[in-house]
Amino acid sequence: MSSGRALPRKILLALIAVAFGLAFYKAANFPDAAPFQTPLPAVSSSAAPRFETHFVSSKLFTQVHASSAIELKDGRIRAFWFSGSREGAKDVAIHSAVFDPVQARWGNEEITMTREQTQHALHRYVAKLGNPVVGRAADGSLRMYYVTVSLGGWAGSSITTMSSNDEGASWSEPRRLVASPFINISTLVKGAPFLYSDGTMGLPVYHEFISKFGEMLRIDKNGAVLDQQRLAAGGQGTLQPVILMQNVQTAKVLMRYAGAAEPHRVVSVSTQDAGQHWSPPEKSTLRNPDAAVTGVTLPDGRMLAVLNDLEHGREALSLMISADGGNTWHEVQRLEDQLAASAQADEAHFTNNVQALVRQSDAATSEHLAEYIESTKRTVCNDGKCRYEFSYPYLIQTQHGDFHLVYTWNRTFIKHLWFNRTWLDQRLEKSAHDALH
Repeated sequence: MSSGRALPRKILLALIAVAFGLAFYKAANFPDAAPFQTPLPAVSSSAAPRFETHFVSSKLFTQVHASSAIELKDGRIRAFWFSGSREGAKDVAIHSAVFDPVQARWGNEEITMTREQTQHALHRYVAKLGNPVVGRAADGSLRMYYVTVSLGGWAGSSITTMSSNDEGASWSEPRRLVASPFINISTLVKGAPFLYSDGTMGLPVYHEFISKFGEMLRIDKNGAVLDQQRLAAGGQGTLQPVILMQNVQTAKVLMRYAGAAEPHRVVSVSTQDAGQHWSPPEKSTLRNPDAAVTGVTLPDGRMLAVLNDLEHGREALSLMISADGGNTWHEVQRLEDQLAASAQADEAHFTNNVQALVRQSDAATSEHLAEYIESTKRTVCNDGKCRYEFSYPYLIQTQHGDFHLVYTWNRTFIKHLWFNRTWLDQRLEKSAHDALH
């Protein structure tokens, strides 16, 4: 055999040996099974119905996206998102702000982490940042996970992590999360982290290189990855998994559908053994235009989801509910709806319409209304045509039973929607009454 043919064979054998070595290592270090740690039942509020909206972000003439939120120990809400001149630009940074429910007001927008700071800490080139999510670790600290890209697009990404012991006021040095010791690329995050009963953390992630599929990472108390499990075995085009926990053993996962096969529906998988095994992927009844979905499980087992309940586009955003474990869904409220306005989305019509939308979203913008409108037009209008987008929702429920939803509003602001259980129950009663008549 010639030396020219022997070299590729040696490389192939070496790769096979590495693969087998990694498989044996994983088998020897596979974490023990542990049930989910389900959240404590939310305190049922007897307060009057509450449904109000605010803008979280305040910076003008910028693009924002991919917000998330977490309840702090004192009951306030801290939100995170990325902001810059455009998605993927070098000036994109992770921003944050805190909502005080007593004053019903968001605090000042602050920068949590920049690309340059991340690059310095990782000792590697970082081209762009994206998608921050935060979970509470078993020791009470906060852990942030966000996307970093060194080469190429989002498919060449990895996850960077850091922790906070003061509720997000300051953070540890960023470090790279090693999801795979072989080729640690193309792992992104969007869904909320959660805990297992042994204190390890579950992190829903997804893969975009060559094929697209959702995965679940299990992370130990020191922040190291113990296991990486593919959620949609054999399924393609699944992204951004969100876990809806039903009890210590049972959960449903909803995933964005990025495939071409119709109908375009949210893809779901489920587990009956706390994630040791997952059911085959199947399309749900929720429509999905290749866009993110979010959700929570109510104490009585019903599920809430927020998504663009459309086949195409992101001009509408809906709050949905399921009373049968995610098999069927019904709309509770259309939170945003500009489908009709999109047909007349020239700049003149858009200006008039968006003025009303800004006022409805946050009354505090009245003093700078013209700037808010121009900032929005700068982001979503081009060559006299404008588009609407309400996307990337992230829903949490607090210990007091209230719900906080943050999402991208026309790529210009992060919007916050705050509602309580009383409002939700009234909406459900009205929906049931309307269905009967």
